Amino acid sequence: MAALDLDATDRKILMLLQQDGALPLAEIAAAVGLTTSPCWKRIKRLEEAGVIRGRVAVVDPAKVGLPLTAFVEIEAGDHSPEWLSRFAEAVANMPEVLEVWRMAGDVDYLLRVAVPDMAAYDAFYRRLIAAAPLKNVSSRFAMEQVKGGTPLPIP
Repeated sequence: MAALDLDATDRKILMLLQQDGALPLAEIAAAVGLTTSPCWKRIKRLEEAGVIRGRVAVVDPAKVGLPLTAFVEIEAGDHSPEWLSRFAEAVANMPEVLEVWRMAGDVDYLLRVAVPDMAAYDAFYRRLIAAAPLKNVSSRFAMEQVKGGTPLPIP
């Protein structure tokens, strides 16, 4: 998929929205040197092109009772479309699963999971291994997030 051709103003708009998705349109427009109407049109174009996929609030997991983050490595014994469909549907329906990445290398999938405690992780793990046949599952538990955030370093 080719990147959308972005000019310097588009890039400034994206940087501002990544820092604060609730920033008022007038503030964004002023910061990039536009009036509100052309700024709004640029934002709409970026949304329609899929560059801006959504706007969210970034929530502190520990403050909402989800202090345990696990990174789950999965090796699949089966790589058929049927298996993938079953696996994808299963993880899509597990609210603990925040992200699923198909990987290159010796691990097929990497999941980022947020749970309240080890008992909740164990319950999640049991549902995961029952959902689709897996060759191997390995979990790593985060002790501390050293760096986090969602802003991309837009070139």
